Amino acid sequence: MGGPGQDGAVTSLPLPRRVAMLSAHTSPLEQPGSGDAGGMNVYVLELSRRLAARGVEVEVFTRATSRHLPPAVEASPGVVVRHVTAGPFEGLTKDDLPSQLCGFVRDVLRAEVEQGPHHFDLVHSHYWLSGQVGTVAAERWSVPLVHTMHTMAKVKNAHLAEGDRAEPIGRVVGEEEIVRIADRLVANTEEERRELLDLYAADPSRVDVVHPGVDLERFRPGSRDDARADLGLPPDAAVLLFAGRIQPLKAPDVVLKAAADLLARDPALRERLQVVVVGGASGSGLDRPTSLADLAAELGITDVVRLEPAVTQDVLATWYAAADVVCVPSHNESFGLVAIEAQACGTPVVAARVGGLSTAVADGVSGVLVDGHDPHDYADALHPLLTDRALRDELGAKAVAHASGFGWDATVDRVLEVYARAVAARAGRKDG
Repeated sequence: MGGPGQDGAVTSLPLPRRVAMLSAHTSPLEQPGSGDAGGMNVYVLELSRRLAARGVEVEVFTRATSRHLPPAVEASPGVVVRHVTAGPFEGLTKDDLPSQLCGFVRDVLRAEVEQGPHHFDLVHSHYWLSGQVGTVAAERWSVPLVHTMHTMAKVKNAHLAEGDRAEPIGRVVGEEEIVRIADRLVANTEEERRELLDLYAADPSRVDVVHPGVDLERFRPGSRDDARADLGLPPDAAVLLFAGRIQPLKAPDVVLKAAADLLARDPALRERLQVVVVGGASGSGLDRPTSLADLAAELGITDVVRLEPAVTQDVLATWYAAADVVCVPSHNESFGLVAIEAQACGTPVVAARVGGLSTAVADGVSGVLVDGHDPHDYADALHPLLTDRALRDELGAKAVAHASGFGWDATVDRVLEVYARAVAARAGRKDG
């Protein structure tokens, strides 16, 4: 079975028939935007679906978080999500999971025993916890391991937000081991590739850059008036949107402080400004679940702030369409899927010039990149897009064109090429 190559051509290299997709700490079936569920959840589920549509069956292994979950769920044709029992169902945080990986490994290995030898042809692990499991499973099954970091401890620790916790040394050591063992490493951007090389001494010949995809059928331009009517927003509002998990890393506080700055410099804007935050508390944000409401009160902007829980992808697309501008001021992002989704809906983005956001946003074309995290600088970037409709529409149109280059077809083409290379390299070592 052949597949598309890096340049879109068909390669004669064999592809795996069945992939074990490991997402230990968060299920692709969970609602993105709260807890530990975010862009990675969307990525794992969409990638699995698109691979299955190309003829590669996928079994996703994730930790069961409730005793009521069925052992296996068919997420879509060719994609099965397996809920693995590893430690207590409730009450564990991501930081607790390293101690539960033995149980997770046991159940992953049992799947091959139950199905028979050579059931899986490749393991693709996501995030360092899954990578630890992947190193064991790939060795046991004598199949290649492909790993996607999504985030890295050394990078996060170098860009900690105030109030955030440093990643532990155990994670650093675990990531170093994965980098050393994995057959192929998938980096979301060229910058992430450089980080793997510079910070983790990765072998350059084993690191491939594959931009995450966006569902361009779901996230597409729509009527702003209709979207606002659906969401209860005034048609003439100036809508500033933040979408994502509420934790210091994502810097939602910067959005509220920038809004306060905007109102201080342009008091008339208060009649129209709507600052909408969509998402739930996560990570260290769970320590202060009312932090944004408290900050809004402290800044005196409670009247213009609307806090919404995490929503489905379809509803999120409506929020994007309703907004004048989406703000992504994260302290670090391996890619920044929210930025691409928003642009695909025709909404310009103001984002931090960090990590993958420098790739996700075309500075001055589809949005604006801001150096640092000074709320005043974000207010400078946001004000024209909230008050100049012609500018907003110009950047919005260019945002759609920019986002069109990140469709899932291109992503799956590249992932299949990575898989084919990994399979061929492993077969070559066996023959040798």
